[in-house]
Amino acid sequence: MIDKMPTIVVVDDSATSISLYQFSVESLAVNFIGFRSSAEALPYLQEHKPDLLFLDIIMPGMDGLSLLRYLRTIAHHKETPVIMVTSKDYAQDRYIAKQLGALDFLIKPLRFKEIRDVVCHYVNAKPKQST
Repeated sequence: MIDKMPTIVVVDDSATSISLYQFSVESLAVNFIGFRSSAEALPYLQEHKPDLLFLDIIMPGMDGLSLLRYLRTIAHHKETPVIMVTSKDYAQDRYIAKQLGALDFLIKPLRFKEIRDVVCHYVNAKPKQST
């Protein structure tokens, strides 16, 4: 039996950040999907439940905390594992994230190893098998 590869979704308005996530997990057996805004991510998230979701807090339009608050109203997202990411470490944001069930709160700039370690910890990701 082949295990289903975990899906990692990132919602971040920075293309550079999305590239960093993608590069950080490319050696792992995961599906990676990046979105540049909450509006772009919503149609996908309404239909799918990723195994791990990284949400940037500070984004134009709907910010990451508002997106998480909305997702928690959708039945299949009540327990979705979410990591909040921000460049500004505000106690109020940490409190709201915790109230909404976020698993972790990471401060930018993120490092390659930090992203990889978080993914491996929360989804038990394995290195890709060489063919």
